[in-house]
Amino acid sequence: MSATRKQERDFTAEVKALQPEVEQLAKDGKLQEAIDLISLLEKQTRNAADMTSTASLLTLLVRLCWEQSDLDTLNLQLTILSKKHGQLKEAVVRMVDEAITFLPKLKEQKDQGKYKGGNDRWLELVKTLRDITEGKIYLELPRARLTVMLATYHEQLSESAPKEASTSTAPAPTATSTDKDKPKPEPVTAKDHLDVAADLMSDIQVETYSSMDKREKTEFILEQMRLESLRGNWVRVRVGSRKINRVYLKEKDSQDIKLRYYDLMVQLALQDDEYLEACSAYQEVWDTEEIKADPAKELNVLENIMIYVVLAPYNNEQSDMLHKLYGDSALQKAPQHYELVKCFVAKELMRWSGIEQLYGPTLRQSPVFASGIRWEELHKRVTEHNIRVIASYYSRITLTRLTELLDLSALTTERTLCKLVTDKTVYARIDRPNGIVNFKQTKGTNEILNVWSGDIGKMLGLVEKTSHLISKEYAMHEASRGKKVAA
Repeated sequence: MSATRKQERDFTAEVKALQPEVEQLAKDGKLQEAIDLISLLEKQTRNAADMTSTASLLTLLVRLCWEQSDLDTLNLQLTILSKKHGQLKEAVVRMVDEAITFLPKLKEQKDQGKYKGGNDRWLELVKTLRDITEGKIYLELPRARLTVMLATYHEQLSESAPKEASTSTAPAPTATSTDKDKPKPEPVTAKDHLDVAADLMSDIQVETYSSMDKREKTEFILEQMRLESLRGNWVRVRVGSRKINRVYLKEKDSQDIKLRYYDLMVQLALQDDEYLEACSAYQEVWDTEEIKADPAKELNVLENIMIYVVLAPYNNEQSDMLHKLYGDSALQKAPQHYELVKCFVAKELMRWSGIEQLYGPTLRQSPVFASGIRWEELHKRVTEHNIRVIASYYSRITLTRLTELLDLSALTTERTLCKLVTDKTVYARIDRPNGIVNFKQTKGTNEILNVWSGDIGKMLGLVEKTSHLISKEYAMHEASRGKKVAA
């Protein structure tokens, strides 16, 4: 494409005069004659840098091909016109935009079975337009939209494609240096089609597009993330999540996008058992009008918030979030889950048998506990809570008594305690020969001296303050006595 040039002549009158003539020729079945006349004038307008006239001629030509249902000529002319020497960028943009408007009608005809057994005209036009837009910054927006269409097409095919390739199909040859430029084999299985769809979307970096509005850009990135999640590439899902502007998600007209985004965030968090991230995502979901307007949806979200915060391993962030949620009266709409949160806030021992009896029937109905793995995680959190409580009340305790309090075997008790010590959640030292656990941390000489120094400092401060108050009382007493004598 040539750089911007100054217009040398205006061909508007010639274009207006030519239009009815070529339209009549096309109606009379003389489409090629009409194309020749348009091409002749188009060369003059292009060389004169008359962008408006050139764009009008290009859109007129593709429209005539479409109206005459000559799709082979349409694809051919689109390619030829886009590659002509010195072609004007804006004219090509308008031509592509005109051709894109034909796709919905072709898609409709395709869905009605018009191209069954023959060439897929919709797919041909999409591929032609994608070839034209490839590598052209000024056509990045149309290319992104065409990519979405093609990716959706392959995703739909994946639903009906076989899960495995036929055994009669020859195995794919290994890649060599001589066949790098060969076209990729056509997708066959459902996984192949899904991979093609995801690869098509991931090749488009819309975050750098200035021509795409916020909503469309966000929806495109979400589609990239969704397709990557379907094929299990969660690393790319996480990368895509960082491209989303979370401030934009808080706007009123983007609530539907916000729900889709945080649904993916929950799935991503659960892949690595990041329960605290899942809890935070559900809190964002809860902070939407759509959820709060529907009591059933709100209740489900509140339950998930409380389930995931108690499933999360203990740390400062988890403890802070747990206490904040407990202080929110809105969570009492799910009373049983709220009571479970209360158990983890209170510095009291929880009997696992009691937890199973009180909360088991309700919690096991949740999809979170559909598998027994997360139920075991809850048991671990109850045990860890109990050890922290015991460590806060006992300085020393026998292993036998600790095992009784935790309702666990001696081996499981020791392993759980060692894990908490390793994670620096509690301080403990086990004396195995004597069977004693010491929760009191031994202080060093310097630490003892610092504590003693601090206590002495506090004592001297109190002595000084007391002496000052006594002196003040003496002074006030002497003053009042002097007034009485003078009277």
